[in-house]
Amino acid sequence: MRNQTGWKLAVAMAIVGFACSVGSAAEGVDLKVGDPAPKFEAMDDTGKLWKSGDAVGKGIVVVYFYPADMTGGCTKQACGFRDDMKTLKDRGITVIGVSGDSVRNHELFKKEYDLNFPLLADTEGKVATAFGVPFTVGEKTVKKEVDGKEVDFVRNITTQRWTFVIDADGKIAAKNTKVAAAEDSQAILKLVESLEK
Repeated sequence: MRNQTGWKLAVAMAIVGFACSVGSAAEGVDLKVGDPAPKFEAMDDTGKLWKSGDAVGKGIVVVYFYPADMTGGCTKQACGFRDDMKTLKDRGITVIGVSGDSVRNHELFKKEYDLNFPLLADTEGKVATAFGVPFTVGEKTVKKEVDGKEVDFVRNITTQRWTFVIDADGKIAAKNTKVAAAEDSQAILKLVESLEK
């Protein structure tokens, strides 16, 4: 009987631990198209504080959340935005990438792939929480070679891949919770074209 009680207690604690490790879903934030975009700020890949107020309301802003620097799908997504950046800028679109990686991780990721837009270090999940993006807490490490040296890319939270488009009025124009990483930038361009019609 004692063993059963101990086992039930262990299971209950494991369930509570899992619930606590998943962020934002429990926060109840569920942004809809037409809602005002949340205000947010975070350190960028240069170590400077990036504030949404400096960009939101001055054109279209794409805020895309991704799991991790230097991983397959995330690299394809970032390089897609990089390759389409001239067209995006010509349409007045600002792109911001957000993950739980550190400023240092972002700096190396940006350098390795010659990325031409800011990456925000949402190391505590505050930006993800503001947008209602689920994330898991727990240290993860990716080992990658950078400039001929093996580097550990350590992060404490892993964010799900969601993309938001904020219109020039500062409202949510689109929300994609099922992002195809390699096609995200093209999907954004098509969306903006449809909004302009």
